[in-house]
Amino acid sequence: PLPDATQLEYGAIRGMLATLNDRLTYFIEPPVAASESNVLAGQYGGIGVQVRRDEAGRFRLYPFRDGPAARAGVRDGDILLKVNDQEVALDLRQDAVDQLLRGEVKEGNGVKIEVRADSETENTRVYTILFETIEIPSVVWRTLEEEASFGYIQVLRFTSRTPTELKKAFEELRSADIRALVLDLRNNPGGLLQESITVASQFLPPDLVVLYEQSRQGEKEYRVRNGSTLTDLPMAVLINSGTASAAELVAGALKDHRRATVIGQRSFGKGTVQLIFQLLDKSSIHVTTAEFFPPSRQQLEGAGIEPDIPMIPDVNGRDVELGEAIRFLRERLAQG
Repeated sequence: PLPDATQLEYGAIRGMLATLNDRLTYFIEPPVAASESNVLAGQYGGIGVQVRRDEAGRFRLYPFRDGPAARAGVRDGDILLKVNDQEVALDLRQDAVDQLLRGEVKEGNGVKIEVRADSETENTRVYTILFETIEIPSVVWRTLEEEASFGYIQVLRFTSRTPTELKKAFEELRSADIRALVLDLRNNPGGLLQESITVASQFLPPDLVVLYEQSRQGEKEYRVRNGSTLTDLPMAVLINSGTASAAELVAGALKDHRRATVIGQRSFGKGTVQLIFQLLDKSSIHVTTAEFFPPSRQQLEGAGIEPDIPMIPDVNGRDVELGEAIRFLRERLAQG
């Protein structure tokens, strides 16, 4: 039997797009398109914490501002000992720990966790926290427990909220009198281009080129605009193979202008931009319309950004890149 009419139409669209020979021009059916836009909207059911593995391999919690975990009393850097009375083994994968702290938002559904701070060698704290719908922030920030005079800013993806959240991060870190900054772009898949240009502009002096765009209309250059708020602090940028698209452009601009030292693994290598056309049945077509280049004009598409200090990822997921950034910035400051 023939596929139904809808599947035949989808097949025709796919065939048409395939003639363009571009891996990033493609068609998405409605259910997939819906879950993709959910991720872009950035929501899930959970307690609102970020889980990070330190260099000793322990899982540390960083609660999102005003989220359920923060309201319960969980503090930045708390070490996670137990989830629902089960000890958290050091050989657990990070994504497995993330899943333990997430779940469906319904009455009475939540998780019990036991934590302690570095300073609490004897005492532990136990919290029972109900799951809520968590809006994933686009920026998280803090001063580092390993080095309190170092600021840490992680951009999870570039959304319309990013510039405002970044401004707040700057204000808080400024008032903490930080002496150096780590910008973490690992596993940042990109997002909105204009917002990424605004972010790069914060760290660069006026009028420098942030990126070049090439399309059928020719070449266009984007320069630093209304930024230049943090141009003087020693700075390290963390990237890995999950750093893509707009995030690579930020890392590339800071590297090419020698504003920051880039640490980690070669980035993903997505230097093109897709327009998304939504069809009547909520399916969508993604079409490549332009290619971007960092200030050095080196090809990004398929090549990625090479770090200044390459690191091999730790098999147990310990945060060796952040450890290296702290060591590097300490040396920079010691040299004056």
